[in-house]
Amino acid sequence: MSGRYLARKLVQAAITIALIVAVNFFLFRAMPGGPERAIGHNPNVSAASIAALRERWGLDKPLFPDQFLDYVNASLHGDFGYSIKYQGQPVSDVIAQQIWPTVLLVGLGTILSVILGLTLGSAAGWRRGRWPDYLGTAVSQALYAMPSFWLGMILLVIFATGLGWFPSFGMSTAGAVYGSWVDNVIDVGSHLVLPLATFTLGYMGEYSLIMRSSLIETLGEDYIMTARAKGLEGGRILREHALPNAMLPTVTIIALNVGYIVAGALTIEYVFSWPGLGTMTVDALGARDYPILQALFLLLSVCVVLANLLADIVYGFLDPRVKV
Repeated sequence: MSGRYLARKLVQAAITIALIVAVNFFLFRAMPGGPERAIGHNPNVSAASIAALRERWGLDKPLFPDQFLDYVNASLHGDFGYSIKYQGQPVSDVIAQQIWPTVLLVGLGTILSVILGLTLGSAAGWRRGRWPDYLGTAVSQALYAMPSFWLGMILLVIFATGLGWFPSFGMSTAGAVYGSWVDNVIDVGSHLVLPLATFTLGYMGEYSLIMRSSLIETLGEDYIMTARAKGLEGGRILREHALPNAMLPTVTIIALNVGYIVAGALTIEYVFSWPGLGTMTVDALGARDYPILQALFLLLSVCVVLANLLADIVYGFLDPRVKV
């Protein structure tokens, strides 16, 4: 991978983020109504109070260039304003409080889905046309086609409501007093099982199908036939020759998905009332909390761009054909 290739990808990412910032500003301003509408139906709130709130939030200024330039300048400094729903708290503080549950769910779910998906896909591709292939492909296709929120509700009905094995909502037991940090971890872990299983199963199918297809294609290459002609055992051919090359498109897909799965986890969080960015997004939509929504949209969009950039860089290192 050349420095010219890396510089071009960095410039493309910077331009994309700049366009996202502009779209992020005008998109939410194009929505009907405004955040003051959430309290405007209250007969006890006077027009003067609403006007004062609009002035406080900067909504009384011209949309362009005043509000736009203020927003760009504030975004460059990491200042996303003050939340309307959360009673004037800084948006960065509100997001910081609820981002870690999402990181916990997405981080563990990504690791598990990648490991299980690649293992299942490798087994299916290596034993193409035999029962592990038929079983693995059928399971992967079923999981890939299943909406994550629907899968979450099924697991919720069976294992929480029906069997009562796991809690049905939240991240911890309300009002619980823990004797030690071990008790706290066990309580959070029991609440995490169902949303984590939903996340893992939802993305495992995709990785399995991609890995199977890539491995089957790789096994048809000339260097694999040469390795077999030399008398190398099957396990060595798989580990040293087939898997490293079959991983190239899979690594790219995984890196790209890292950005999208943050947004995909929002529906899972809402189903299980997991106190992360998903629940906060739904609440902010109901309250027309522009600062929260803009910050979340920017955060998720930048995650996708950076993940795309990471995929390009990783592919440049793994594939020697990428030179320019």
